[in-house]
Amino acid sequence: MPWSPLAALSWALVLRLLALLWPPGLGEACSCAPAHPQQHVCHSALVIRAKISSEKVVPASEDPADTQKMIRYEIKQIKMFKGFEKAKDVQYVYTPFDSSLCGVKLETNSQKQYLLTGQILSDGKVFIHLCNYIEPWEDLSLVQRESLNHHYHQNCGCQCPVPSQLPMSVSGQTGCWNGSSMGTRPNTTSA
Repeated sequence: MPWSPLAALSWALVLRLLALLWPPGLGEACSCAPAHPQQHVCHSALVIRAKISSEKVVPASEDPADTQKMIRYEIKQIKMFKGFEKAKDVQYVYTPFDSSLCGVKLETNSQKQYLLTGQILSDGKVFIHLCNYIEPWEDLSLVQRESLNHHYHQNCGCQCPVPSQLPMSVSGQTGCWNGSSMGTRPNTTSA
């Protein structure tokens, strides 16, 4: 049954009223487009393996009027895969305090190690958020671990399918490695 103009107008008014009455911040959340791990490595300024020593809530800036907070994670860098030219030994990584701003919650004072990808800000701070590739090291497949050293960075010009796009394969022509984050072994046939 088609909608009458009066019914359509009524629904439009109800939806507008709901939008106006919706509490601020309730609908705001962090959302990230899915990307293959190789794309994360290629688009990140820094890729490291690290253990998290401690965390501290700090102001986001020097401006006293800025009420935003950041979490500063003190890390023990185990290995750097990318970022040598911009940072030698990373001691801290920063993330937004609020999860709605894509802040990352990591385990501190444990034996857990993480693969962290992130950006280096103009002030030299390493910045990470939920849209980066951040995984516990033990959750990475052998193919992914090897790819960090040998394959991901060699051809950043290729377009890798996101992990949900199967089948995963290795393209002999582009060098694009497509092992999924679930540990799928790549097929060695050419695409």
